[in-house]
Amino acid sequence: MSIKNWPQHDRPREKLIKYGASALSDTELLAILLRTGTQGMTAVDLARYLIEKMGSLRALLNADFKELSQYKGMGIASYAQFAVIREISQRMLEEEIRRQPIFTQPAAVAEYLRLYFNHEEVEVCIALLLNQSNELLHTIELARGTINETKVYTREIAKTALKYHAVSIILAHNHPGRSSKPSSTDIKFTQQLKTALNLLDIRLLDHFIVTTDSTTSMADLNLI
Repeated sequence: MSIKNWPQHDRPREKLIKYGASALSDTELLAILLRTGTQGMTAVDLARYLIEKMGSLRALLNADFKELSQYKGMGIASYAQFAVIREISQRMLEEEIRRQPIFTQPAAVAEYLRLYFNHEEVEVCIALLLNQSNELLHTIELARGTINETKVYTREIAKTALKYHAVSIILAHNHPGRSSKPSSTDIKFTQQLKTALNLLDIRLLDHFIVTTDSTTSMADLNLI
């Protein structure tokens, strides 16, 4: 049955208008995004099929083109649409965390970091550079490593902080396909970096370890 023939209160767009986006299921939200179905499937059927195949809405929106194109109804247009949604979400979160001191919104920072590292298959290390009021100045990529190792040098981090007149730094790197638990190398490097930056009157506020599903703060673990 076509969605047009459903009872009006069951149609995703009508439900959105009447009750708001938060009232919709993942399937209904995706159906509105897809707009049309494919042969033998309504947009809702297709949305349900895709979420079941991928395991979750997040996994679907985060899929690369090669993975996404394996499923019926998915092509370059759908991939481009999902990529735009991810980028808009990341930019909105970055805008949000620029508006006020960064530590007043830890959940937004964690989500921003998850989005930032979302498609990375190798370890990447970044720095969030903050001003005197702990407001975000810039997000800077510091290093991009192999699948097993990222080399970040203290002097390069210090130079970057001084270049942008940062007063403090939050470091973050991803563990692709691994636990967000800090390794012994992570802990040792972080403590050495904090000591070195202190000599320049630059504070290392935190070091986040990020995976697709979790984010660990080394400050919360009293490792800084």
